Amino acid sequence: MHQERHDAGGELLLSTHTDEQWRRRRRELNDWINRPKVRKLSKRTRLFGKTPVDEQLHPILIRLQRAGLVTEFSCAGVSPLDEPVDHSLYAYLTYFSDRGPAESFTNLLMRNMKHRALITYEPSRSRYDVSSFFIGHNRSFCILLLHSAEQFIQESRL
Repeated sequence: MHQERHDAGGELLLSTHTDEQWRRRRRELNDWINRPKVRKLSKRTRLFGKTPVDEQLHPILIRLQRAGLVTEFSCAGVSPLDEPVDHSLYAYLTYFSDRGPAESFTNLLMRNMKHRALITYEPSRSRYDVSSFFIGHNRSFCILLLHSAEQFIQESRL
C-alpha cells in the first residue's frame, strides 16, 4: 500500500492505494492527454447558493449542508468523455475540518469508497479534499458520494 506526504504545502494523503493503482492512474492520465478530444455534451451546472457547481454534485452538497458540513468548493462530475474541455479530470469535493463533523464524514468515505477516492487533508488550511482516483469514474464517484452523504445524514440522526 502506498501512503505518503505530498508537496511542500504539507498535504497528507489519507486514502491508501497500491503501487499498481498509482501506475494505472498515471497511464490513464497519459492516455487522456494523448487522445483526440471531441465534445459530445456541454458541462451542466446548477447554483449552490451563488456558486455554480456541477449538476451531479448539487444534491450531494445540499445533503452535506443539512448534515452541518461546510464545503468550500466542488467541481466536475462531468465525464471527460462527454466534455473534454470544460471539466475536471477528477471529480472532487473540498470541505473544512474545523467546521462541522468532517472527520466522521471522512472516515465514512474511506470505508465506502476505498481505492475509488483520493482523500487528502491539508492541516494549514484545515480542509479535506476528496476526488475520484481514476479518470472516467466521475459519475460513479458522484453516485458513491451521494450514497455516503445520505448514509452520513442517517447515522447522524441516530
